[in-house]
Amino acid sequence: MSKKPDPELIDEDNPEWTEEDFRNAMRFPDLPASLQAKLRRGRGPQKAPRKVPTTLRLSPEVVQHFRATGRGWQSRIDAALKEWVARGA
Repeated sequence: MSKKPDPELIDEDNPEWTEEDFRNAMRFPDLPASLQAKLRRGRGPQKAPRKVPTTLRLSPEVVQHFRATGRGWQSRIDAALKEWVARGA
């Protein structure tokens, strides 16, 4: 890799793999069956009610406003729309 990593994005707890790491890695079928079963296991049932994936076009001002509030901005848009629907608008 010729590009230097961004120091802000370096994760000391999860460093980028080296060639040696790749050489020493085990293939999934070579792992113990008990570990394979744990890794294959799904997430389980969703705790919160399911949401419907959709594509929605919003004005740049709306997106900019909600994104500026940080993580979870899409959920806050959902909450604002739920409030609007509850008012009977």
